[in-house]
Amino acid sequence: MDLKEVMARNLRRARHDKKLTQEELAGRAGLSMRYVGAIERGDVSASVTVLGQIADALEIEPGELLKKVGAPK
Repeated sequence: MDLKEVMARNLRRARHDKKLTQEELAGRAGLSMRYVGAIERGDVSASVTVLGQIADALEIEPGELLKKVGAPK
């Protein structure tokens, strides 16, 4: 699994944990909903700037979005 997929999975999990929609997260992060969706699907790679914006919006450390966790369920 590449880092883009790791971030996609962690972003989706963190967003669900915070009970946010993609639209709510996008608004908090100052991004478009379409872009957030593309990141979550692993269609695009987010820059470190965007990574920081998303982490701030989720109130987590940026590194949490890049941690490799166990195999998918």
